[in-house]
Amino acid sequence: MAMPSTKNAIRVLDEPELEFRYGQRVTRPHTGLSLFGPFDTDTGGSPRGISYALIGPRDGLESFKSFAKLMRGPVPSPPDKKPALWPLFPGFDVAFGHDWPAEPAWEEHVDRCKLLDAASVSDRYQRVHQVVNLIIDPIEKAQKRDEQPRVLICVVPDEVWKTCRPEQQVLDGTGERVTASETRSRIRGDRGLWDTYDPVVYQLAPDFRRQLKARVMKFGTPIQIIRESTLGLEPEKRFSYRGLTPLPDRMWNLATALYYKAGGKPWRLATAREGVCYVGIAFRLQNPGQSSRNGCCAAQMFLDDGDGVVFLGEYGPWYAPETKQFHLKPEAAKSLLSGVIKTYQDLHGKPLREVFLHARSGIDTEEFEGYRAAVPSETKVVAVRVRSGSRSLRLFRQGTRPLIRGTFLPIDDRRGFLWTSGFKPELKAYDGWDVPVPLSLEVQHGKADIEQVARDIFGLTKLNYNACKVGDSQPVTVGFSDAVGEILISNPSVQDRRPQFRFYI
Repeated sequence: MAMPSTKNAIRVLDEPELEFRYGQRVTRPHTGLSLFGPFDTDTGGSPRGISYALIGPRDGLESFKSFAKLMRGPVPSPPDKKPALWPLFPGFDVAFGHDWPAEPAWEEHVDRCKLLDAASVSDRYQRVHQVVNLIIDPIEKAQKRDEQPRVLICVVPDEVWKTCRPEQQVLDGTGERVTASETRSRIRGDRGLWDTYDPVVYQLAPDFRRQLKARVMKFGTPIQIIRESTLGLEPEKRFSYRGLTPLPDRMWNLATALYYKAGGKPWRLATAREGVCYVGIAFRLQNPGQSSRNGCCAAQMFLDDGDGVVFLGEYGPWYAPETKQFHLKPEAAKSLLSGVIKTYQDLHGKPLREVFLHARSGIDTEEFEGYRAAVPSETKVVAVRVRSGSRSLRLFRQGTRPLIRGTFLPIDDRRGFLWTSGFKPELKAYDGWDVPVPLSLEVQHGKADIEQVARDIFGLTKLNYNACKVGDSQPVTVGFSDAVGEILISNPSVQDRRPQFRFYI
Protein backbone atom coordinates (compact mmCIF):
# COMPACT_ATOMS: atom_id res chain seq x y z
CA MET A 1 0.00 0.00 0.00
CA ALA A 2 1.38 3.41 -0.97
CA MET A 3 2.40 5.76 1.81
CA PRO A 4 0.57 9.07 2.26
CA SER A 5 2.19 11.52 -0.13
CA THR A 6 3.25 15.09 0.15
CA LYS A 7 5.18 16.90 -2.54
CA ASN A 8 8.63 15.60 -1.59
CA ALA A 9 7.75 12.71 0.70
CA ILE A 10 9.28 9.28 0.19
CA ARG A 11 6.63 6.79 -0.88
CA VAL A 12 6.50 3.12 -1.85
CA LEU A 13 4.93 2.44 -5.23
CA ASP A 14 2.76 -0.64 -5.57
CA GLU A 15 4.45 -3.56 -7.29
CA PRO A 16 3.09 -3.51 -10.89
CA GLU A 17 0.74 -6.36 -11.75
CA LEU A 18 1.17 -8.76 -14.66
CA GLU A 19 -1.68 -10.22 -16.68
CA PHE A 20 -1.93 -13.92 -17.49
CA ARG A 21 -4.52 -16.26 -19.02
CA TYR A 22 -8.20 -15.53 -18.25
CA GLY A 23 -7.26 -11.91 -17.50
CA GLN A 24 -5.86 -12.93 -14.11
CA ARG A 25 -3.49 -10.48 -12.47
CA VAL A 26 -0.67 -11.14 -10.01
CA THR A 27 2.65 -9.45 -9.34
CA ARG A 28 4.90 -12.50 -9.59
CA PRO A 29 5.37 -14.37 -12.90
CA HIS A 30 5.98 -17.75 -11.21
CA THR A 31 2.57 -17.55 -9.57
CA GLY A 32 0.73 -16.39 -12.68
CA LEU A 33 2.22 -19.07 -14.93
CA SER A 34 1.71 -21.86 -12.38
CA LEU A 35 -1.94 -21.01 -11.64
CA PHE A 36 -3.25 -19.61 -14.93
CA GLY A 37 -0.75 -20.08 -17.77
CA PRO A 38 0.67 -17.60 -20.30
CA PHE A 39 -1.20 -14.47 -21.32
CA ASP A 40 -1.49 -15.59 -24.96
CA THR A 41 -2.72 -19.15 -24.34
CA ASP A 42 -6.14 -18.59 -25.96
CA THR A 43 -4.93 -16.29 -28.74
CA GLY A 44 -3.82 -17.06 -32.26
CA GLY A 45 -0.31 -15.92 -31.42
CA SER A 46 0.37 -18.70 -28.94
CA PRO A 47 2.94 -21.25 -30.19
CA ARG A 48 1.06 -24.53 -30.59
CA GLY A 49 3.87 -26.85 -29.70
CA ILE A 50 7.44 -25.60 -29.58
CA SER A 51 9.74 -27.16 -32.14
CA TYR A 52 13.43 -26.53 -31.56
CA ALA A 53 16.82 -27.45 -32.97
CA LEU A 54 20.05 -28.21 -31.11
CA ILE A 55 23.56 -27.15 -32.12
CA GLY A 56 26.75 -27.80 -30.17
CA PRO A 57 29.24 -30.44 -29.02
CA ARG A 58 27.75 -33.90 -28.64
CA ASP A 59 28.17 -34.11 -24.87
CA GLY A 60 26.77 -30.59 -24.46
CA LEU A 61 23.64 -31.61 -26.36
CA GLU A 62 23.28 -34.68 -24.17
CA SER A 63 23.46 -32.43 -21.11
CA PHE A 64 20.66 -30.30 -22.53
CA LYS A 65 18.52 -33.38 -23.19
CA SER A 66 18.97 -34.51 -19.59
CA PHE A 67 18.09 -31.03 -18.37
CA ALA A 68 15.05 -30.81 -20.69
CA LYS A 69 13.84 -34.24 -19.61
CA LEU A 70 13.65 -32.98 -16.04
CA MET A 71 11.99 -29.78 -17.30
CA ARG A 72 9.05 -31.85 -18.56
CA GLY A 73 8.02 -32.58 -14.96
CA PRO A 74 8.00 -30.84 -11.58
CA VAL A 75 11.30 -29.89 -9.95
CA PRO A 76 10.97 -29.13 -6.22
CA SER A 77 12.55 -26.28 -4.36
CA PRO A 78 15.90 -27.14 -2.72
CA PRO A 79 15.25 -28.39 0.84
CA ASP A 80 17.93 -26.08 2.25
CA LYS A 81 16.67 -22.95 0.45
CA LYS A 82 13.76 -20.58 0.99
CA PRO A 83 10.83 -21.84 -1.15
CA ALA A 84 9.50 -18.27 -1.50
CA LEU A 85 12.81 -17.22 -3.04
CA TRP A 86 13.34 -20.36 -5.14
CA PRO A 87 9.85 -21.71 -5.95
CA LEU A 88 9.07 -25.14 -7.34
CA PHE A 89 9.13 -25.46 -11.13
CA PRO A 90 5.81 -27.21 -11.92
CA GLY A 91 6.84 -28.63 -15.29
CA PHE A 92 6.81 -26.99 -18.71
CA ASP A 93 3.32 -28.26 -19.55
CA VAL A 94 1.81 -26.86 -16.37
CA ALA A 95 3.48 -23.45 -16.65
CA PHE A 96 3.13 -22.93 -20.41
CA GLY A 97 0.23 -25.13 -21.48
CA HIS A 98 2.26 -27.29 -23.88
CA ASP A 99 4.51 -30.31 -23.45
CA TRP A 100 8.18 -29.71 -24.06
CA PRO A 101 9.04 -32.00 -27.01
CA ALA A 102 11.05 -35.06 -26.04
CA GLU A 103 13.21 -34.72 -29.18
CA PRO A 104 14.40 -31.74 -31.23
CA ALA A 105 13.29 -31.16 -34.81
CA TRP A 106 16.92 -31.75 -35.71
CA GLU A 107 20.34 -31.54 -34.11
CA GLU A 108 23.77 -30.78 -35.48
CA HIS A 109 26.97 -31.72 -33.70
CA VAL A 110 29.94 -29.35 -33.61
CA ASP A 111 33.36 -30.83 -32.98
CA ARG A 112 34.45 -29.80 -29.47
CA CYS A 113 38.17 -29.91 -30.32
CA LYS A 114 37.64 -27.59 -33.28
CA LEU A 115 35.66 -25.17 -31.10
CA LEU A 116 38.37 -25.09 -28.44
CA ASP A 117 41.11 -24.72 -31.05
CA ALA A 118 39.27 -21.77 -32.61
CA ALA A 119 38.75 -20.26 -29.16
CA SER A 120 42.55 -20.33 -28.66
CA VAL A 121 43.42 -18.08 -31.61
CA SER A 122 45.42 -15.02 -30.55
CA ASP A 123 43.63 -12.32 -32.55
CA ARG A 124 40.24 -11.69 -30.94
CA TYR A 125 38.49 -10.81 -34.22
CA GLN A 126 39.67 -13.96 -35.97
CA ARG A 127 39.02 -16.02 -32.83
CA VAL A 128 35.37 -15.04 -32.56
CA HIS A 129 34.79 -15.25 -36.31
CA GLN A 130 36.13 -18.81 -36.48
CA VAL A 131 34.07 -19.95 -33.49
CA VAL A 132 30.88 -18.42 -34.88
CA ASN A 133 31.56 -20.01 -38.28
CA LEU A 134 31.64 -23.44 -36.63
CA ILE A 135 28.14 -22.77 -35.24
CA ILE A 136 26.72 -21.08 -38.34
CA ASP A 137 27.83 -23.71 -40.88
CA PRO A 138 25.62 -26.57 -39.60
CA ILE A 139 22.66 -24.19 -39.18
CA GLU A 140 23.06 -23.11 -42.80
CA LYS A 141 23.12 -26.71 -44.01
CA ALA A 142 20.03 -27.53 -41.95
CA GLN A 143 17.99 -24.88 -43.79
CA LYS A 144 17.37 -27.46 -46.51
CA ARG A 145 15.43 -29.66 -44.10
CA ASP A 146 11.66 -29.80 -44.13
CA GLU A 147 11.51 -29.45 -40.33
CA GLN A 148 12.12 -25.82 -39.46
CA PRO A 149 12.13 -25.01 -35.73
CA ARG A 150 10.70 -22.03 -33.90
CA VAL A 151 13.87 -21.55 -31.86
CA LEU A 152 17.52 -22.57 -32.15
CA ILE A 153 19.31 -23.76 -29.02
CA CYS A 154 23.09 -23.47 -29.08
CA VAL A 155 25.05 -25.15 -26.28
CA VAL A 156 28.67 -23.98 -25.97
CA PRO A 157 31.58 -24.93 -23.71
CA ASP A 158 32.34 -22.44 -20.97
CA GLU A 159 35.84 -22.02 -22.40
CA VAL A 160 34.32 -20.47 -25.53
CA TRP A 161 32.24 -18.08 -23.45
CA LYS A 162 35.31 -17.00 -21.48
CA THR A 163 37.71 -16.40 -24.34
CA CYS A 164 35.35 -14.94 -26.96
CA ARG A 165 34.66 -11.60 -25.35
CA PRO A 166 35.89 -8.19 -26.58
CA GLU A 167 38.64 -7.50 -24.05
CA GLN A 168 39.68 -11.09 -23.43
CA GLN A 169 43.24 -12.09 -24.26
CA VAL A 170 44.48 -15.64 -24.81
CA LEU A 171 47.90 -16.39 -23.35
CA ASP A 172 50.08 -18.48 -25.65
CA GLY A 173 47.41 -18.31 -28.34
CA THR A 174 47.78 -19.75 -31.80
CA GLY A 175 47.71 -18.16 -35.23
CA GLU A 176 48.56 -14.66 -36.36
CA ARG A 177 49.42 -12.07 -33.73
CA VAL A 178 47.96 -8.69 -34.59
CA THR A 179 49.03 -5.51 -32.80
CA ALA A 180 46.56 -2.91 -31.59
CA SER A 181 47.60 -0.47 -34.35
CA GLU A 182 47.21 -3.18 -37.00
CA THR A 183 43.76 -4.02 -35.63
CA ARG A 184 42.68 -0.37 -35.89
CA SER A 185 44.01 -0.25 -39.44
CA ARG A 186 42.06 -3.37 -40.40
CA ILE A 187 38.88 -2.01 -38.84
CA ARG A 188 39.27 1.10 -41.02
CA GLY A 189 39.62 -1.17 -44.04
CA ASP A 190 43.25 -0.26 -44.81
CA ARG A 191 45.02 -2.96 -46.81
CA GLY A 192 48.68 -3.23 -47.72
CA LEU A 193 50.07 -4.84 -50.84
CA TRP A 194 50.82 -8.14 -49.11
CA ASP A 195 47.88 -8.30 -46.72
CA THR A 196 45.86 -11.52 -47.00
CA TYR A 197 43.34 -11.12 -44.20
CA ASP A 198 39.57 -11.13 -44.78
CA PRO A 199 38.31 -7.54 -44.19
CA VAL A 200 34.81 -8.83 -43.31
CA VAL A 201 36.21 -10.35 -40.12
CA TYR A 202 37.02 -6.88 -38.78
CA GLN A 203 33.55 -5.53 -39.54
CA LEU A 204 31.97 -7.90 -37.02
CA ALA A 205 31.83 -7.67 -33.23
CA PRO A 206 34.71 -9.44 -31.43
CA ASP A 207 32.13 -10.92 -29.06
CA PHE A 208 30.75 -14.44 -29.53
CA ARG A 209 27.22 -13.77 -28.31
CA ARG A 210 26.70 -10.51 -30.21
CA GLN A 211 28.20 -11.73 -33.47
CA LEU A 212 26.31 -15.03 -33.42
CA LYS A 213 22.97 -13.34 -32.73
CA ALA A 214 23.57 -10.85 -35.54
CA ARG A 215 24.63 -13.41 -38.13
CA VAL A 216 21.94 -15.97 -37.29
CA MET A 217 19.15 -13.46 -38.03
CA LYS A 218 19.29 -14.30 -41.73
CA PHE A 219 17.71 -17.67 -40.93
CA GLY A 220 14.66 -15.97 -39.40
CA THR A 221 14.80 -18.02 -36.19
CA PRO A 222 15.77 -16.63 -32.75
CA ILE A 223 18.64 -18.35 -30.95
CA GLN A 224 19.10 -19.22 -27.29
CA ILE A 225 22.75 -19.56 -26.26
CA ILE A 226 23.37 -21.78 -23.23
CA ARG A 227 26.66 -22.40 -21.46
CA GLU A 228 27.26 -26.02 -20.59
CA SER A 229 27.65 -25.13 -16.93
CA THR A 230 24.08 -23.78 -16.86
CA LEU A 231 22.85 -27.31 -17.53
CA GLY A 232 24.72 -28.83 -14.61
CA LEU A 233 22.35 -30.81 -12.40
CA GLU A 234 24.78 -30.55 -9.47
CA PRO A 235 26.34 -27.11 -9.93
CA GLU A 236 27.47 -26.84 -6.33
CA LYS A 237 29.97 -29.61 -7.06
CA ARG A 238 30.96 -28.97 -10.68
CA PHE A 239 30.41 -25.29 -11.43
CA SER A 240 30.56 -23.48 -8.11
CA TYR A 241 32.77 -20.77 -9.65
CA ARG A 242 29.73 -19.35 -11.48
CA GLY A 243 27.50 -19.05 -8.45
CA LEU A 244 24.59 -20.68 -10.27
CA THR A 245 21.10 -20.43 -8.81
CA PRO A 246 19.19 -23.60 -7.83
CA LEU A 247 17.92 -25.94 -10.54
CA PRO A 248 14.23 -24.90 -10.47
CA ASP A 249 15.19 -21.24 -10.89
CA ARG A 250 17.32 -22.02 -13.95
CA MET A 251 14.41 -24.01 -15.37
CA TRP A 252 12.00 -21.11 -14.82
CA ASN A 253 14.41 -18.74 -16.58
CA LEU A 254 15.23 -20.99 -19.52
CA ALA A 255 11.64 -22.14 -20.07
CA THR A 256 10.36 -18.55 -20.07
CA ALA A 257 13.04 -17.42 -22.52
CA LEU A 258 12.37 -20.35 -24.88
CA TYR A 259 8.60 -19.79 -24.82
CA TYR A 260 9.07 -16.11 -25.66
CA LYS A 261 11.63 -16.74 -28.42
CA ALA A 262 9.35 -19.39 -29.93
CA GLY A 263 6.79 -16.62 -30.48
CA GLY A 264 4.81 -16.72 -27.23
CA LYS A 265 4.00 -13.99 -24.77
CA PRO A 266 4.31 -15.30 -21.19
CA TRP A 267 2.67 -12.24 -19.63
CA ARG A 268 1.90 -8.62 -20.28
CA LEU A 269 2.04 -5.56 -18.08
CA ALA A 270 -1.42 -5.04 -16.61
CA THR A 271 -0.63 -1.45 -15.64
CA ALA A 272 0.40 -0.39 -19.18
CA ARG A 273 -1.44 2.65 -20.48
CA GLU A 274 -3.16 2.36 -23.85
CA GLY A 275 -1.76 4.49 -26.63
CA VAL A 276 1.60 4.94 -24.91
CA CYS A 277 4.93 3.59 -26.12
CA TYR A 278 8.39 3.70 -24.59
CA VAL A 279 11.50 4.06 -26.70
CA GLY A 280 14.96 3.20 -25.40
CA ILE A 281 17.80 5.03 -27.17
CA ALA A 282 21.28 3.48 -27.36
CA PHE A 283 24.48 4.77 -28.98
CA ARG A 284 27.79 3.22 -29.89
CA LEU A 285 30.98 4.53 -31.46
CA GLN A 286 31.76 3.17 -34.89
CA ASN A 287 35.41 2.56 -33.94
CA PRO A 288 35.70 2.39 -30.12
CA GLY A 289 39.00 3.46 -28.64
CA GLN A 290 39.81 5.89 -31.43
CA SER A 291 39.33 9.65 -31.66
CA SER A 292 36.45 9.24 -34.12
CA ARG A 293 33.22 11.11 -33.54
CA ASN A 294 31.27 8.78 -35.78
CA GLY A 295 28.71 6.56 -34.14
CA CYS A 296 25.30 5.07 -34.63
CA CYS A 297 22.05 4.99 -32.76
CA ALA A 298 19.62 2.13 -32.11
CA ALA A 299 16.13 2.37 -30.67
CA GLN A 300 13.93 -0.17 -28.93
CA MET A 301 10.19 0.48 -28.90
CA PHE A 302 8.02 -1.22 -26.28
CA LEU A 303 4.27 -1.07 -26.77
CA ASP A 304 1.52 -1.03 -24.20
CA ASP A 305 1.03 -4.79 -24.75
CA GLY A 306 4.70 -5.57 -24.07
CA ASP A 307 5.87 -6.26 -27.63
CA GLY A 308 9.32 -4.96 -28.52
CA VAL A 309 10.54 -3.68 -31.91
CA VAL A 310 14.13 -2.68 -32.71
CA PHE A 311 15.30 0.06 -35.11
CA LEU A 312 18.71 1.05 -36.44
CA GLY A 313 19.41 4.75 -36.91
CA GLU A 314 21.90 6.57 -39.10
CA TYR A 315 25.68 6.67 -38.80
CA GLY A 316 27.10 10.14 -38.23
CA PRO A 317 29.30 12.42 -36.07
CA TRP A 318 27.07 12.07 -33.02
CA TYR A 319 29.80 11.75 -30.35
CA ALA A 320 31.50 14.69 -28.62
CA PRO A 321 34.73 13.53 -26.89
CA GLU A 322 34.82 16.78 -24.88
CA THR A 323 31.57 16.00 -23.06
CA LYS A 324 31.55 12.22 -23.68
CA GLN A 325 27.95 12.56 -24.84
CA PHE A 326 26.06 11.40 -27.91
CA HIS A 327 23.56 13.70 -29.63
CA LEU A 328 21.74 13.20 -32.92
CA LYS A 329 21.20 16.02 -35.39
CA PRO A 330 17.52 16.98 -35.69
CA GLU A 331 17.12 15.29 -39.09
CA ALA A 332 18.55 12.00 -37.82
CA ALA A 333 16.40 12.14 -34.66
CA LYS A 334 13.30 12.77 -36.75
CA SER A 335 14.13 9.91 -39.12
CA LEU A 336 14.66 7.46 -36.24
CA LEU A 337 11.43 8.28 -34.42
CA SER A 338 9.44 8.43 -37.67
CA GLY A 339 10.14 4.72 -38.12
CA VAL A 340 8.89 4.05 -34.61
CA ILE A 341 5.66 5.98 -35.19
CA LYS A 342 4.96 4.28 -38.51
CA THR A 343 5.51 0.84 -36.99
CA TYR A 344 3.12 1.59 -34.15
CA GLN A 345 0.42 2.72 -36.57
CA ASP A 346 0.97 -0.36 -38.73
CA LEU A 347 0.58 -2.63 -35.70
CA HIS A 348 -2.32 -0.84 -33.99
CA GLY A 349 -4.02 1.14 -36.74
CA LYS A 350 -4.30 4.25 -34.61
CA PRO A 351 -2.05 7.16 -33.59
CA LEU A 352 -0.07 7.28 -30.39
CA ARG A 353 -1.14 9.48 -27.50
CA GLU A 354 2.25 9.64 -25.75
CA VAL A 355 5.86 8.75 -26.54
CA PHE A 356 8.45 8.48 -23.78
CA LEU A 357 12.12 8.52 -24.80
CA HIS A 358 14.44 6.80 -22.32
CA ALA A 359 18.19 7.37 -22.61
CA ARG A 360 21.27 7.18 -20.42
CA SER A 361 22.83 10.00 -22.44
CA GLY A 362 21.20 13.37 -22.12
CA ILE A 363 18.96 14.61 -24.97
CA ASP A 364 19.65 18.24 -25.84
CA THR A 365 17.09 20.80 -27.05
CA GLU A 366 18.06 20.63 -30.73
CA GLU A 367 17.91 16.84 -30.71
CA PHE A 368 14.54 16.83 -28.95
CA GLU A 369 13.07 19.18 -31.55
CA GLY A 370 14.00 16.58 -34.16
CA TYR A 371 12.17 13.88 -32.23
CA ARG A 372 9.22 16.20 -31.72
CA ALA A 373 8.97 16.91 -35.44
CA ALA A 374 8.46 13.19 -36.13
CA VAL A 375 5.10 12.94 -34.37
CA PRO A 376 1.71 14.60 -34.90
CA SER A 377 1.05 17.75 -32.92
CA GLU A 378 -1.54 15.98 -30.72
CA THR A 379 0.99 13.35 -29.59
CA LYS A 380 2.90 14.18 -26.44
CA VAL A 381 6.66 13.51 -26.47
CA VAL A 382 8.67 13.32 -23.25
CA ALA A 383 12.43 12.77 -22.93
CA VAL A 384 13.58 11.08 -19.72
CA ARG A 385 17.17 10.48 -18.69
CA VAL A 386 17.46 7.17 -16.82
CA ARG A 387 20.73 6.43 -15.05
CA SER A 388 22.00 4.32 -12.20
CA GLY A 389 21.93 6.63 -9.21
CA SER A 390 24.96 7.84 -7.34
CA ARG A 391 26.34 5.32 -4.89
CA SER A 392 26.80 8.20 -2.46
CA LEU A 393 23.01 8.27 -1.98
CA ARG A 394 21.88 5.71 0.57
CA LEU A 395 18.54 5.31 2.28
CA PHE A 396 17.87 2.89 5.11
CA ARG A 397 14.78 1.84 7.02
CA GLN A 398 14.50 0.68 10.58
CA GLY A 399 15.39 -2.94 11.27
CA THR A 400 17.69 -5.26 9.37
CA ARG A 401 15.91 -5.19 6.00
CA PRO A 402 16.85 -2.86 3.13
CA LEU A 403 14.45 -0.46 1.46
CA ILE A 404 11.41 -2.00 -0.18
CA ARG A 405 11.59 -2.32 -3.97
CA GLY A 406 9.50 0.51 -5.39
CA THR A 407 10.64 3.16 -2.93
CA PHE A 408 10.43 6.54 -4.67
CA LEU A 409 11.99 9.83 -3.60
CA PRO A 410 10.85 12.84 -5.67
CA ILE A 411 13.32 15.72 -5.67
CA ASP A 412 11.14 18.20 -7.55
CA ASP A 413 8.57 18.20 -10.37
CA ARG A 414 11.08 16.82 -12.89
CA ARG A 415 13.55 14.70 -10.92
CA GLY A 416 13.45 11.74 -8.57
CA PHE A 417 15.11 8.54 -7.39
CA LEU A 418 13.50 5.12 -7.78
CA TRP A 419 14.72 1.99 -6.01
CA THR A 420 13.99 -0.91 -8.36
CA SER A 421 16.01 -3.32 -6.25
CA GLY A 422 15.44 -3.93 -2.56
CA PHE A 423 13.34 -6.03 -0.22
CA LYS A 424 10.59 -7.84 -2.14
CA PRO A 425 7.50 -8.60 -0.03
CA GLU A 426 6.50 -11.33 -2.54
CA LEU A 427 9.75 -13.16 -1.77
CA LYS A 428 9.87 -12.20 1.90
CA ALA A 429 13.54 -11.53 1.21
CA TYR A 430 16.09 -9.29 -0.44
CA ASP A 431 17.73 -11.18 -3.30
CA GLY A 432 20.72 -8.85 -3.64
CA TRP A 433 24.14 -8.55 -2.04
CA ASP A 434 24.76 -4.83 -1.57
CA VAL A 435 22.87 -1.82 -0.29
CA PRO A 436 20.29 -1.08 -3.05
CA VAL A 437 21.23 1.73 -5.44
CA PRO A 438 18.44 3.80 -7.03
CA LEU A 439 17.76 4.85 -10.58
CA SER A 440 18.08 8.58 -11.20
CA LEU A 441 15.12 9.87 -13.24
CA GLU A 442 15.02 13.27 -14.92
CA VAL A 443 12.37 14.64 -17.26
CA GLN A 444 14.59 16.67 -19.58
CA HIS A 445 12.02 17.75 -22.18
CA GLY A 446 8.25 17.73 -22.38
CA LYS A 447 5.72 17.66 -19.58
CA ALA A 448 4.99 14.64 -17.41
CA ASP A 449 4.20 13.92 -13.80
CA ILE A 450 7.41 12.61 -12.25
CA GLU A 451 5.57 10.00 -10.18
CA GLN A 452 3.78 8.67 -13.28
CA VAL A 453 7.16 8.50 -15.03
CA ALA A 454 8.49 6.49 -12.08
CA ARG A 455 5.47 4.15 -12.16
CA ASP A 456 5.92 3.53 -15.90
CA ILE A 457 9.62 2.80 -15.50
CA PHE A 458 8.88 0.55 -12.52
CA GLY A 459 6.50 -1.45 -14.71
CA LEU A 460 9.09 -1.76 -17.48
CA THR A 461 11.41 -3.59 -15.07
CA LYS A 462 9.02 -6.55 -15.36
CA LEU A 463 9.24 -7.08 -19.15
CA ASN A 464 12.47 -9.08 -19.26
CA TYR A 465 11.21 -12.28 -20.90
CA ASN A 466 14.75 -13.64 -20.88
CA ALA A 467 14.23 -14.61 -17.26
CA CYS A 468 11.44 -15.22 -14.78
CA LYS A 469 11.75 -12.58 -12.05
CA VAL A 470 9.61 -10.30 -9.94
CA GLY A 471 11.51 -7.46 -11.59
CA ASP A 472 14.91 -6.29 -12.82
CA SER A 473 16.96 -3.42 -11.49
CA GLN A 474 16.57 -1.50 -14.77
CA PRO A 475 13.66 -0.98 -17.17
CA VAL A 476 13.80 -3.04 -20.35
CA THR A 477 14.20 0.16 -22.40
CA VAL A 478 17.57 0.81 -20.74
CA GLY A 479 18.62 -2.59 -19.41
CA PHE A 480 18.94 -4.14 -22.86
CA SER A 481 20.01 -1.02 -24.75
CA ASP A 482 23.71 -1.92 -24.71
CA ALA A 483 23.10 -5.48 -25.89
CA VAL A 484 20.76 -4.40 -28.68
CA GLY A 485 23.09 -1.59 -29.72
CA GLU A 486 26.11 -3.88 -29.80
CA ILE A 487 24.35 -6.50 -31.92
CA LEU A 488 23.06 -3.94 -34.43
CA ILE A 489 25.83 -1.39 -34.52
CA SER A 490 28.94 -3.56 -34.00
CA ASN A 491 28.09 -5.77 -36.96
CA PRO A 492 27.68 -3.26 -39.82
CA SER A 493 28.32 -5.88 -42.52
CA VAL A 494 25.26 -7.90 -41.41
CA GLN A 495 22.37 -7.02 -43.70
CA ASP A 496 19.56 -9.37 -42.64
CA ARG A 497 18.42 -7.59 -39.49
CA ARG A 498 15.17 -8.53 -37.78
CA PRO A 499 13.01 -5.96 -35.97
CA GLN A 500 11.56 -8.30 -33.31
CA PHE A 501 13.10 -7.90 -29.87
CA ARG A 502 13.24 -11.70 -29.32
CA PHE A 503 16.19 -11.87 -31.73
CA TYR A 504 18.35 -9.68 -29.48
CA ILE A 505 18.06 -11.10 -25.95
